[in-house]
Amino acid sequence: MLSYAFLQSNRPLAFAHRGGALEAPENTLAAFAHAVGLGYRYIETDIQATRDGVAVVFHDDDLARLAGRPQSVSELDWSELRHLRVAGEPIPRFDELLAAWPELRINLEPKSDSAVVPMVEAIRNAGALDRVCVGCFQEARVRRLRELLGPALCWSPGPFGVFRVWATGYGLPLGVPDCGALQVPTQFRGIPLVTRNLIRAAHARDIQVHVWTVDERAEMERLLDLGVDGLMTDRPSLLRDVLQCRGVWS
Repeated sequence: MLSYAFLQSNRPLAFAHRGGALEAPENTLAAFAHAVGLGYRYIETDIQATRDGVAVVFHDDDLARLAGRPQSVSELDWSELRHLRVAGEPIPRFDELLAAWPELRINLEPKSDSAVVPMVEAIRNAGALDRVCVGCFQEARVRRLRELLGPALCWSPGPFGVFRVWATGYGLPLGVPDCGALQVPTQFRGIPLVTRNLIRAAHARDIQVHVWTVDERAEMERLLDLGVDGLMTDRPSLLRDVLQCRGVWS
């Protein structure tokens, strides 16, 4: 099992999900600045690509919810998108985010096939391979990123890879992906995913378990007691408080 630079930190890892979407406008430089100001070293975010191939930090396929426009990100060039606002804040380019905080570690989800190559270009240009981890429901996107960026890229598998680790925890020898982390919700279609068996099976293979998106104190406490390695939250102030109370905020 590779030792991924992205994961070399005191555990548990605290991720500001979309920069902390319940405390600042999601996926904006203002949100990431808020998280960094709280002391966060890890954030989670999403990458889309414009029509002219610019990687931008944005979650939704279309702009309706956040920017009040009916188009998708992929229908606009960067020269058009740069003028739109999310709660008064501009939509950032991915390379801007990488440059703004050179030590910040960034968990990434490519939200479209067209985002993959622009992501790779931005990561290479910034020399940021050790600072990123990728995960996606679409396994082919992660596979393509791994092909382009090589074995040092930290990654989390899609649903089938997660199932293989989960099944191994219950004695089914399906084989386990050579990933650095499993990044999962607490349950899938009513079936608990984050169990002691899953965590035991992952840790036996030096795979970390990161859980999203956890916004309630009691659930944070429960998962930390269970032994997870990282939490992603829209409430970074709350997660910091929980970890401080436990004496594990770094």
